[in-house]
Amino acid sequence: MKRGSTGPLWHPRHWPAWIAVGCMRLLGWLPYAWVLRLGPPLGRLYALVMPRRREIARINIDLCFPEKSEAWRRDLLKRQFDNLGTAFLEVPFAWWASRRRCEEQPGGFGEIHGLEHLEAAMARGKGVLLLSAHFNSPELSGRLLGSRIPFVALYRKANNPVMDWVMRRARGRLLEQVERRDVRGLLRVLKQGKVVWYAVDQNSSRREAVFVDFFGIPASTNAATAKLARMTGAAVVPFRAVRRTDGSGYDLYLAPAWEDFPSDDLEADTLRVNRMVEQWVRQTPEQYLWIHRRFRTRPNRSDPKIYPVK
Repeated sequence: MKRGSTGPLWHPRHWPAWIAVGCMRLLGWLPYAWVLRLGPPLGRLYALVMPRRREIARINIDLCFPEKSEAWRRDLLKRQFDNLGTAFLEVPFAWWASRRRCEEQPGGFGEIHGLEHLEAAMARGKGVLLLSAHFNSPELSGRLLGSRIPFVALYRKANNPVMDWVMRRARGRLLEQVERRDVRGLLRVLKQGKVVWYAVDQNSSRREAVFVDFFGIPASTNAATAKLARMTGAAVVPFRAVRRTDGSGYDLYLAPAWEDFPSDDLEADTLRVNRMVEQWVRQTPEQYLWIHRRFRTRPNRSDPKIYPVK
């Protein structure tokens, strides 16, 4: 096995992580109906033991939906943690459940809508940026899409070396991966004409940022979508996944490739990305990842902080 940052992965200091992985493998044997049943209580427990994350989610929801009533916003806060718990239990199912178990689920875990749009973009031969956002649905929806169309996923390296190794190994059975900071690797696969699953809706560092509105609030946004499209000629195809309320899996939606993108206006292109994500969030707000500090970096260093200091 590869060495982690603190020694070989079988070193005793990594044993707690291996125990956690073993528990995840056991959870992977749960029937999917149990995942849906146990997920909400798990999410509520997470909200109780992680009050800081609960507060971040509350602040984000209050900022983005000021027109809604207090009762509506508190209900959304609860439902987003319900969905977060379900998403957590979906991870081991997506990583280790056999193809047969997945196919036995009602509807085979869902349906892909608009696959012809992705196929048309792929036919251009210049690569495709599958533009998505951070909803609570990446693992199972990624498995569903990967069963039809091979794609490359950008990933963030996990802090724990054991979890990082397990994550890359589990996902690697189904798809190719590129670490998000590996710009050369990303450019290489796009120039090879491959499809890259790509999400840029989280807070970006000031050095990389373009400040454009997200729910009417100036948000530090990565402008890489337009830059990559310009550098490689890749098509930009919007992609979103929605968990069905009846427990039968996901609906995956692929839209036609964006026309007139990129333009000569980097700020307008980046705002277009944010507006698309905002539209999606308004449709299924309970499935969005509200626990992220989306507005952490402010336009001016002197601006008041939005989130509580650690």
